[in-house]
Amino acid sequence: MNYNKLPAEKLRAGIIAIDLDDTLLKEDLSISDYTVSVLQRAADAGIYVTLCSGRTDNAILPYVRRLDLAGKEQGRYIIAQNGASVSDLHTRREIFSRTVDPELLIYAHRAAAERGMFSEVYDASTIYVPADNEWTQTDVKLSGLKMQVVPEYEALLGKGHPKMVIPGDPAEIQLLQAALKAAIGDKCVIFTSKPYFLEILPYNCGKGEALEWLSDRLAIPRSRTMSFGDSMNDESMIRYAEQSVAMCNGLDAIKELARYVTEYSHNEDGLARFIEKYVL
Repeated sequence: MNYNKLPAEKLRAGIIAIDLDDTLLKEDLSISDYTVSVLQRAADAGIYVTLCSGRTDNAILPYVRRLDLAGKEQGRYIIAQNGASVSDLHTRREIFSRTVDPELLIYAHRAAAERGMFSEVYDASTIYVPADNEWTQTDVKLSGLKMQVVPEYEALLGKGHPKMVIPGDPAEIQLLQAALKAAIGDKCVIFTSKPYFLEILPYNCGKGEALEWLSDRLAIPRSRTMSFGDSMNDESMIRYAEQSVAMCNGLDAIKELARYVTEYSHNEDGLARFIEKYVL
């Protein structure tokens, strides 16, 4: 389907929340010099540029360094773990956090295990798993985090965590998602960030809620919030931001929901081209 959803005039943004995978990052996980330049110009214009990812803080930091924005006021904040955490890079402190009820984590872990699937929880630098498996090895390569096998895994879950990820075959993920939504969907957020990643977050928590919290902190009205995304884990910030932008390479559901859709894909600097043309 061809989505012709472009602004008729220049947009006034106070904050731009930017998803990483398939939005800011090209397929090879790189960021072009052109995109770096455009986002630095946005920050110099007084617009907060906030990376907003399902990744942990440490997994986001290489891209913060690539953009070279952390030293600026407008580049000091990042939203991690799909909205369960907000950090201030100037003070090196987490300033907002939510965790999933431990009982829900244990329930989801057991439901996955019954289907021969593995669950994962995280801290800033490590993926914790009950046993080594090929899906987590893939996650390690994608995220740059290290993996640690924890024999007493349920005891670790009992401490509470910002999110749980259950990787697996997309068909199996769909079945598990339906089962978990029926059983505990009224107590936590359950969605697929990618077809092979099922994620469980705290109730009433997501990128949109974190963007709203940060915008309120910065006294930026909703009318001047902008978000870029491509997948279902971006849905809440696409809904919240009045200037929501879906990548043309994104899911149809996100493109239908967003106010605007880029003309170019993530592999063609679509985000930067949109910002340069319609914001700067």
